[in-house]
Amino acid sequence: MDDNTQQRHLEHLELIKNFRLMDDDFLTKCFEGETSCIELVLRIVLEKPDLQVMDVHTQVFVENLVNRSVRLDILATDSVGTKYNIEIQRSDKGAGRKRARYNSSMLDANLLQKGEDFSELPETYVIFITENDVMGKGLPLYPVERYISVTGERFEDGAHILYVNGAYRGDSPIGRLMHDFGCVDPSDMYYDVLAERVKFFKESKEGVAVMCRAIEDMWERALKEGEENRAKNTALRMLAAGKYTVAEISDISGLSIEEVKKLQSEKSA
Repeated sequence: MDDNTQQRHLEHLELIKNFRLMDDDFLTKCFEGETSCIELVLRIVLEKPDLQVMDVHTQVFVENLVNRSVRLDILATDSVGTKYNIEIQRSDKGAGRKRARYNSSMLDANLLQKGEDFSELPETYVIFITENDVMGKGLPLYPVERYISVTGERFEDGAHILYVNGAYRGDSPIGRLMHDFGCVDPSDMYYDVLAERVKFFKESKEGVAVMCRAIEDMWERALKEGEENRAKNTALRMLAAGKYTVAEISDISGLSIEEVKKLQSEKSA
């Protein structure tokens, strides 16, 4: 192992040491294919002690062929078919109310097969676990439901949104859970199922190797996103100048002609 590789490895180990479940990349790796962890979380935040998770997937790409697609941190299904999208957000901006609405709509748009009746649409939950108290009321949980305004009755369309205050602490299941989400040391965690999973990725040779590869992937993804953003910004500046053809913008920015046309369409909308 040369000096540069050794230095990079040490940097990876330091990052892994300081990871918490409140870091989305670490959480999704810990929860990947692990139903017991997400089952614990859902039982606590929804106060449903008998809830059983049948499958869980992380970093799920939900494609919209025409407009904006989304990548879900976690998508889980319980024993009665209810779908759960769990998002970890350290930034308040990333937990905006319209993002919760969009995630909910994208879930719905991909849950019915052609010809299926709307009554077959399963119940859904979009759950944001936020590092800060984004609602600012000091409460651990903020359930969001639709109501009929003139009667005060629940609309009961089966779509639910829930904000979980990651800053909340207290001697209660949700307080202990949020404490665990903020821990860097698994020995300080309350819940064994979470502590064992975190310990595996922080302390075992196999788990650390997985996390090192994940960090490399994160850096490569960040570099790629940076290059894509620079190309997009270049194209936007050239479009704003109004003196370049689509072909010239494509050649200089590195974007495809189709991508430049899409930017041009969005700009003129």
